[in-house]
Amino acid sequence: MDAARGVALLAMIAIHILPAWNDEFAPTLVWSAFAGRGVALFALLAGLSLALSSGGARRLDGDRLSAARAGIAVRAAIILGIGLLLGYLDIMAQVILAYYGVMFLLALPLLRLSARSLTVLAAAVALVFPFIMQGLRDYLPEPPPGQPTLTGLFTDFGAQVPQLLLTGTYPALPWMAYICAGLAIGRLDLRSRKVQSGLLASGCGLALLTTLVSAFLLGPAGGRSALEELNGGGSTGAEAVYDILVWGPDPTLPTDSWWWLAGLAPYSSTPVVILNTIGLSAALLALLLLVGPRIERFLAPLAAMGTMTLTLYSAHLLLLATGLLTGLPWLALLLHIGLAAAFALLWRPRMGQGPLERLVSAAVSRVRAAVLSRKQHRSGDTLPSPQEEPVPPRLRNRGSRHRAGLQDTDPPGQHR
Repeated sequence: MDAARGVALLAMIAIHILPAWNDEFAPTLVWSAFAGRGVALFALLAGLSLALSSGGARRLDGDRLSAARAGIAVRAAIILGIGLLLGYLDIMAQVILAYYGVMFLLALPLLRLSARSLTVLAAAVALVFPFIMQGLRDYLPEPPPGQPTLTGLFTDFGAQVPQLLLTGTYPALPWMAYICAGLAIGRLDLRSRKVQSGLLASGCGLALLTTLVSAFLLGPAGGRSALEELNGGGSTGAEAVYDILVWGPDPTLPTDSWWWLAGLAPYSSTPVVILNTIGLSAALLALLLLVGPRIERFLAPLAAMGTMTLTLYSAHLLLLATGLLTGLPWLALLLHIGLAAAFALLWRPRMGQGPLERLVSAAVSRVRAAVLSRKQHRSGDTLPSPQEEPVPPRLRNRGSRHRAGLQDTDPPGQHR
């Protein structure tokens, strides 16, 4: 699972740094492979982390569930704060952390649901909320220029809150489908080869099905033709539609036709693109669970980075803001990945969690302990210590520090 986070981090860094188009203005292989997919994988893994921190396949209840919810709320507040601070950076990347924190808060009432209920909810959110998003955009304030920031919450609260929920690059309400899907996966017995194989097959099947549905809706059903006519027809309309379907909306989808929701454009938050990237993310996770034990040595650098992606992601954005090696993208990519891998491999054996992960974990542990202590004092009973549910042996690396890494969620971001 940490290796999956590492893959998402590398995909994000590549999208931020490498060119999106070639000399013929066609999308590069990096853009076609990773645009919108790395951040989707992070969001799904965030839901999985929430499931692990609230009992995994054995859901918490009672006082321990209350303590887990309090800890997640604190984690959400810290991540939201870091995201709002990183929003001040002058970079060609959209920071997802503020949206991420909002998603964690929205997930608090869902921690008692079963895997089946969460799966149904994920599908419902993916199918319904993009339509709500499109239907309400004309009635909501235009998202403020730039990224959500701390001062923006005070100076433009009425526009920034809708930006975080519905009108931003990563609108929290439609993107709750990823959180619900990750929670559902985390409620399964991920030690089981049958579960792993089923997850791989269903993820691939969902990705294929949504690709075919999008192709049918835009092709034989007439969606693309209708959009081209709406945008002037002929080569002008075809070019306008092509730009959005390939490069994604700038910054949001047009609201002049429901046909836009049939596309697989990156960062568009349409029903098909959300379900498609859920399928791809679940398939990748399942594949790593299946083959990981056999190639653990080769996955070690990815896993090390995956245990501290909050730290590495934030550091990557700060380095990106310096403009270092802007004209040499491949060299810049090697620098960012090399520094991230070296730091993770050197830090983790000695210190365990990354610096920001340690900050989050300390705050969460303190709040959970305080909640349990207060409830114990009121009831006069002896309650269990506020530790996370143990991670199954086959899902963790050797050593106690890995378990600590799984307790902290890991943030994403993407190039626009």
